[in-house]
Amino acid sequence: MNTRIRLAALASVVVLALAAAGFYVLRVHRDQAAAAGSAPSVPVADLATTMAAPHLVFRNTALGGGYGRLAAVPLSAPGGPRAVTEVSCERAYAAMQRTVCLSARRGLSNTYRAEVLGADLAATGTLPLTGLPSRVRLSRDAALAATTTFVYGDSYAAIGQFSTRTVVTRLATKKSLDLEDFKLFVGGKRVTAADRNFWGVTFAGDDAFFATAASGGKTWLVRGSLSKQTMTSLREDVECPSLSPDGTRVAFKKHGDLPPGQWRLAVYDLRTGVETVLAETRSVDDQAEWLDDTTVLYSLARTSDAGASTSDVWAVPADGSGEPRVLVPDAWSPAVVR
Repeated sequence: MNTRIRLAALASVVVLALAAAGFYVLRVHRDQAAAAGSAPSVPVADLATTMAAPHLVFRNTALGGGYGRLAAVPLSAPGGPRAVTEVSCERAYAAMQRTVCLSARRGLSNTYRAEVLGADLAATGTLPLTGLPSRVRLSRDAALAATTTFVYGDSYAAIGQFSTRTVVTRLATKKSLDLEDFKLFVGGKRVTAADRNFWGVTFAGDDAFFATAASGGKTWLVRGSLSKQTMTSLREDVECPSLSPDGTRVAFKKHGDLPPGQWRLAVYDLRTGVETVLAETRSVDDQAEWLDDTTVLYSLARTSDAGASTSDVWAVPADGSGEPRVLVPDAWSPAVVR
């Protein structure tokens, strides 16, 4: 009898928890809809004209009907009118005439999707995606795609703790490689610990790439080979690397001696080993993008006047000089396409 009572009580708790979760999701959607409804309109440009010239692709975070959708602005006028599409993305990245869009549909049961879009932004295929979208990158020729997601359930993870899953896909053959299957070498020794995690891929050609590797509470910048399925550490305390257009430097976020959950942007010279901390003093939790060989882009979240969460794309000199400036307001997840 006591067992039946306990089971009934447990069932009641589960039902109440599900009901509360459903109410929360509905309330969030209601609040977002109210904020969007009262938002001022955003100047809109023609998509074909915008994408015919060098442009910046990003996730639109301007409140209104286009919130969360893929958008683009010309590099010649990044703060001007934007072309907003019908494609909704959590994260996106573009190169050449391809775009990869990571999306999430949240509710009592979450679903995730990674779509490859063509020049007209119509879907041409999908990529493996096993969890909450985190990072996405394409190689410069758009032949390779890398996705990173947060996943639950790895045996080494504490209850409620995320781990990462990073997959590289060669789009022509649809062949995918999971970085967890690669051999990791740190200081000349192979690391086989179960808590290895990898994220933040940036491609350096058809075979080589850079990424973040983590184990035992430490992170490293690693150089990898797709053909050899190996990764070798270059230095410690590097997350979310991004290779410069000239291939000589990596922009990244570093933890240093900052409090947990805080990072500073820096640039690492692959030839000399010199690190340059950038002029942005706020914490940046993003994989940087290069506007050109002299300027680094990144996203910073903010709260709008309506109380809703939005963000901006900022720019800062790559040599540590100058001051940060807003390049594209109400934007997230930038990708430069030339």
